[in-house]
This record gives sequence, C-alpha cells and structure tokens, in this order.
Amino acid sequence: MTTADFDHIISSNHLILAVFYAEWSGACRAIEPSLERISLSMNDRVDILRLDTQLLDHLELVRRYNIVSVPTFMLFTHSKKLWRDSGVIHYDRLCSVIHRHFFIEVY
Repeated sequence: MTTADFDHIISSNHLILAVFYAEWSGACRAIEPSLERISLSMNDRVDILRLDTQLLDHLELVRRYNIVSVPTFMLFTHSKKLWRDSGVIHYDRLCSVIHRHFFIEVY
C-alpha cells in the first residue's frame, strides 16, 4: 500500500482502525484475536487496516506518524486522527473506543 492509498482510505467518512504491527512482535500476535473479533462484530462500523512496519512501502507512514512501538492503533475518519494508543489493547477497550467515535461522528 502506498502513502497515497493510505491517505485515500482514511479520507472516507467511515471509521478506519489503522494497526501498525511487526510480524516478529509477540504483542502484535497477542492482539490478533481481538482484531478478528472486531472485524467480525463491528464490520459495519469500522474497517481495519493492518500496516507492517517492516515493509518499505509503509516506511513513510511509520515516519509520518512517529511509530516507535508496535502495535500502535490509530482511528481515523475524514483524514482526521481521532485516537491513538500503543500496546496490547483488548477487545473490550477497542469496542469502547470505536463505539464512542462512531456515535460522535454519525450524529
């Protein structure tokens, strides 16, 4: 995915959960079940975008958003960053963040 592709995706009026990860990271592997649950239970509210920090195509985005630890989560809509956090974030917390921003943006 190019930087232009990313910019286009986050410019939509839909919530986009960008997850910066690395394959070698145990914490990134630990969050995968939560991301799968979010994908299945909230696919009408949020799209998940996984960005491997080790890929050269993603290096510009890693620099732009100053990604220094993985996993790092960022929630976007209309090209605006709504939320950011890093570390192992479980399903319930992710749901809470998504719900809060989904209802704010919709109404």
